[in-house]
Amino acid sequence: MYKKLLELITGDDNTTLDPHFALGVLAVLIGLGLEVYAVAAGKAFDLQGFGIGAGALIAGMGAGKKLSG
Repeated sequence: MYKKLLELITGDDNTTLDPHFALGVLAVLIGLGLEVYAVAAGKAFDLQGFGIGAGALIAGMGAGKKLSG
């Protein structure tokens, strides 16, 4: 199971950490954690809005890296 989870955040060689995969997994884990916290605290949380914002941030970071050379 660890090997399958490692495939989610590494490149084709399964040893090199791929930043955009790792950030995607981190964004999902943070979003789910915030959803659980919001339910436990009795507050509203929009996971879809969080996902759109996190995706835009990750895409912006990737575009910035590509444009910076």
